[in-house]
Amino acid sequence: MDLGLKGRRALVCASSKGLGFACALALAREGVAVVINGRSGSALTAAAEAIRAATGVKVTQIVADLGDKGARDKLIACAGDVDILVNNNGGPSPGQFANWDEDAWRNAIEMNMIPALMLIQAFLPGMQARKFGRIVNITSAMVKTPKAPMGLSTAARTGLTAACKAMVPLVAADNVTINSLLPERFDTDRQKMIANLMVQMKGITLEEARAEIAGTIAAKRFGDPAEFGDACAYLCSAQAGFISGQQLQLDGGTYEGLV
Repeated sequence: MDLGLKGRRALVCASSKGLGFACALALAREGVAVVINGRSGSALTAAAEAIRAATGVKVTQIVADLGDKGARDKLIACAGDVDILVNNNGGPSPGQFANWDEDAWRNAIEMNMIPALMLIQAFLPGMQARKFGRIVNITSAMVKTPKAPMGLSTAARTGLTAACKAMVPLVAADNVTINSLLPERFDTDRQKMIANLMVQMKGITLEEARAEIAGTIAAKRFGDPAEFGDACAYLCSAQAGFISGQQLQLDGGTYEGLV
């Protein structure tokens, strides 16, 4: 299917690796010029070279820490007019409510809520004026299924989800959509980190740890980041203009709820 995106321009945040990279690559394959972002210049260069080699599209790389206002302003200025914004950022580490002080809660909001909202605020007027915009927030399955150890992430990402849901009726008539992708158990560095923690805690092998994690997924396997990227590309497509304000679960069928 031709997604009708050739010639569009996208900013994909935190895209030097993992799910962000998968989204940037999927969009580039559709002929979208991509602006990729990360904190490591060397990682960004490697990602940009990989996308160019695979797709031949224009790739712009911008080193910026999304939690830093000055760096974020630089990112906005350098990105130019974008038709597609994919918000993404690393989340807080798991922990315990009793150990989270005021700074921990503030930092979570400054990582996983404020940057995305400020980027939307910056790029939304241009999208509305051009009568095309696709905003996709990469959040977490914890938005729908909160777990105590992930309380910091859950709170900040749910706040972002609510703020964006409230915007949807204000921009829908301008052909601007705002949706969220809620990943769980994709085969990324974060899952490798969790598996390695299990190795240390349980005294098992890495293969055993990964098998135990996969056993908790209805599909009995980890998600492939490419599957996630393709889902993102579809939500950004011309054909997806009537889909907005949705929270799409990507978890191999694990979520047990109806909505």
